[in-house]
Amino acid sequence: MTFIDVDTLGNLRPINKVVFSLGSNVGDSLEILQGAVTQLATTPDLIPVDVSGVYLTDPVGEVEQEDFYNLVMVAETTLEPATILDRVDAIEQAFGRTRDVKGGPRTLDIDIIMVGKRERDTPELTLPHPEAQNRAFVLVPWLEIDPKGDLAGVPLTELVEKVGREGVRRTDEVIELP
Repeated sequence: MTFIDVDTLGNLRPINKVVFSLGSNVGDSLEILQGAVTQLATTPDLIPVDVSGVYLTDPVGEVEQEDFYNLVMVAETTLEPATILDRVDAIEQAFGRTRDVKGGPRTLDIDIIMVGKRERDTPELTLPHPEAQNRAFVLVPWLEIDPKGDLAGVPLTELVEKVGREGVRRTDEVIELP
């Protein structure tokens, strides 16, 4: 774990890797994803590291809907998970996110996959994300930008091998960090 000075008294806070999965299948999804990445990247105390390419992915679940555009963003932060969640919720709301149908279509969905090695299990947030290891639309883009990454100690390469790449197609679209 790396530390950073945060005040003149020499108090230290840990820097954690944070992984976000972003998806959209309502509206101008590419414009929405670019806006969301920009807002995340300009969050104070959140330093963007990389953003994956854009993937067109089959929807998961029982709800009939359009394919999703998905990507993963990796950053470093000294923020607490609750603060990150508040920021994610505000960004989703700014892009018109509604929660009318569980697993249904949405303008923007941002999942916090992990914050360092932190574990958390509250009604608002579970870390690491409890379904991430089963979701190719998270693992494949994440592996693209973090080939030595792991989720709860399991290498991404192993997780992708287990779930496969079916239903996850890389596009030529590019979302850029500001």
